[in-house]
Amino acid sequence: MDDDDDLDELLDEVEKRFCSNVSVASTAGERGKDNVGQRNRATKPEQPIKSITEDIDALLEELQEEDRRDTPHLKAEQFPHGSAVEKKPSSQSGGRKCCPVFVGGSTVTNGVGTTTSKRSCDQLRCTSCDFRVLMFDDCEWDLSCDYLFFRNNMPDRLKLRAKLRRRRDSRAYACQCSWFSASEPTDLRDQHQLTWVCGKHQD
Repeated sequence: MDDDDDLDELLDEVEKRFCSNVSVASTAGERGKDNVGQRNRATKPEQPIKSITEDIDALLEELQEEDRRDTPHLKAEQFPHGSAVEKKPSSQSGGRKCCPVFVGGSTVTNGVGTTTSKRSCDQLRCTSCDFRVLMFDDCEWDLSCDYLFFRNNMPDRLKLRAKLRRRRDSRAYACQCSWFSASEPTDLRDQHQLTWVCGKHQD
């Protein structure tokens, strides 16, 4: 409402100044007799009109500034979106994915797995529950583990340890819907029950 009031006041002021200048100019035009006087009268209204135009521009800028201040969420939506779009290619180019994806025991080196270098992936993410896969070195899951246990306790490591058993050189893996214990490099393509993928390693 304040913006509308400002605009109404501005229009009233423009009408008052502009119309009074026109009437003054037309009255002076009737009284003038020589060409020099006519030229002078023609140029007289230009200065007030110019100042009014400047006033209008200044007020419009002021109103636009207020609009921008009143709607900060628009800018917040635009800039992060733009920056995310810019950052995405760089993260894609900077990260490497395992191919194929391996898991393994605590003695297996973590890193980017390849057919020649069977490293255990430590950037696993589940495509079913969208949780990051947690790892526990020198441990394996107890046989009493079930879906509800992981559903209720993930990703609280302290609560998950209740179902872990110590086992040297082994490593226990779990997301919110699946769990697995490994002691040697294992290709996830052979573990059809696991929907885990490499979430990309940053160099």
